[in-house]
Amino acid sequence: MCRWNSGLFYKHPALQDIKYYWRVEPNVHFFCDVDYDVFRYMQDNNKTYGFTINLYDSPDSLPTLWPETQKFLASNSKYMPKNNNLAWLTDDVNRPDHTKNANGYSTCHFWSNFEIADMDFWRSEPYEAYFEHLDRAGGFFYERWGDAPVHSIGLGLFAEKQQIHWFKDIGYQHIPFLNCPTSPNAKDVCAESSTMESHS
Repeated sequence: MCRWNSGLFYKHPALQDIKYYWRVEPNVHFFCDVDYDVFRYMQDNNKTYGFTINLYDSPDSLPTLWPETQKFLASNSKYMPKNNNLAWLTDDVNRPDHTKNANGYSTCHFWSNFEIADMDFWRSEPYEAYFEHLDRAGGFFYERWGDAPVHSIGLGLFAEKQQIHWFKDIGYQHIPFLNCPTSPNAKDVCAESSTMESHS
């Protein structure tokens, strides 16, 4: 599943004429009305990827993901724009044990059970080359290289920071985590809940 979602779903024949997608999983909750066209927003604002929640992964599940990424970058640094998010991927201040145990990767990632994205990014030469490198390395089978960290690393390396968008106005829950909007007008479009707290 993680391999499919990391590098194969956007190649499905049914999606060849589709540019943007919104991943929606079973048993998730949306607390707020979405009163605008999220795909139009992505297009009009030149966004590549949208998320609601980011969090840290278990370092024990992907000990060789970052070393393999470094191997790829050693001969493919040309793919990295200057304004990328490498510092976020390698942050060793917020969770130093995570970064150490994941061999240089912070493990912070966009939780991919909610993602709105431009599939042209996954189809691009940099991301395709990166995924093929990872696929040959075998970590999808011998470790738990999830599509969330793989997508996040790809975006952190090959997209520019301003192309990533936090949909903080979308109230979303995938148990046990949620994003609860805090803007003044959120109360008009979001269901009330005394138990909500932001985990984004």
